[in-house]
Amino acid sequence: MKITTTGLTIPFTGLKKQYNNLRKEILDATDEVLRSGVLMNGNNTAEFENWLARKNNVGYAVTCHSGTQALEIIAGYYAGDINIRPPRVLVPAMTFPATANAFLRTGWTVELVDTDAYGQMDLRKIDKKNTSIQAICAVGLYGQSVKDQYFYYTDTIIEDGAQHWLASNCHRLSNSCAISFDPTKNLANYGNGGAVVTRDAQLATYARDWVNNGKHLGHRDPGTNSRMSEVDCAQMMVKTHYLDAWQKRRGEIAAHWIERLKQRDVRSLIDDSNFKDHSYHKFVIEVDARDEVQKQMSLRKIETKVHYADPLWDLPAYEGMGEHNMLSSAYALSRRCLSLPIYPELTDLEVEYIIDQLLEIV
Repeated sequence: MKITTTGLTIPFTGLKKQYNNLRKEILDATDEVLRSGVLMNGNNTAEFENWLARKNNVGYAVTCHSGTQALEIIAGYYAGDINIRPPRVLVPAMTFPATANAFLRTGWTVELVDTDAYGQMDLRKIDKKNTSIQAICAVGLYGQSVKDQYFYYTDTIIEDGAQHWLASNCHRLSNSCAISFDPTKNLANYGNGGAVVTRDAQLATYARDWVNNGKHLGHRDPGTNSRMSEVDCAQMMVKTHYLDAWQKRRGEIAAHWIERLKQRDVRSLIDDSNFKDHSYHKFVIEVDARDEVQKQMSLRKIETKVHYADPLWDLPAYEGMGEHNMLSSAYALSRRCLSLPIYPELTDLEVEYIIDQLLEIV
């Protein structure tokens, strides 16, 4: 079949468009910080942390270098509070390796659990009688809201909120949530960035000490240098003024695509019953011959991604941490999932072009 393109080139992220839209405000905020000479731990950091705490309806937020380090801070805090050595945490098999890494680096034993059809941890596959579970790491894959039912299995729920923290109007399931401001996220920094948001004053104190090499508490415990700069936080505060509008636009795009996909019986990984609670971080579909579909989309100048090509238990670093099973939901999803570009800077023409081309291919 001859492929005809319109000349459109649609990248997977809208970072270039977003910067062009905000360029003057971003540069003005950057210039103000650099002219002040206060480059770390200043008013912009405090303002951004206060905004995060309010947005998440919690008492405390502490920024750090990345979402991975935010999760590592939380994992380290809880590991020190658990008498069992090593403590054991359940992690969904379908997630980015950083989720498991944060726990492994802080001395936890990680057990991978298969997922349901939407990529969330399948609670039916947790042994209810198992008393050796010290924590569950809740991952809202692709931006799904996480489940209250986790508390049936353990009191300690740790949210890896890198993808879902904006879901359910920022309702926090637990006392501890790690946020990422990676450039691919809904609220993106121009480099790395993350935060611990919590209702626990002691965790907030621990986090603030950890990101400043332990000096906050007189070097009683080791930490590291893990801070967002004043420039980072000033630029992020510019973006906070647009975040709600961006989220609304993401939701509109997702809703339109879901309706179009239903006409052709193509499944989206956004559950209709959970649509309004989603953060629309990723728009993922499940298709046959995924690699060929991705190739055909590329020929039509539409960039797509795969999140993720392998469950964690298929990667060498996590061998033996869960049952390798080619019949598992996580394995099946990893072979069929395809992420479409979704960001608020997409024009109506681009939104229609993406879905038209996809439906023509499938």
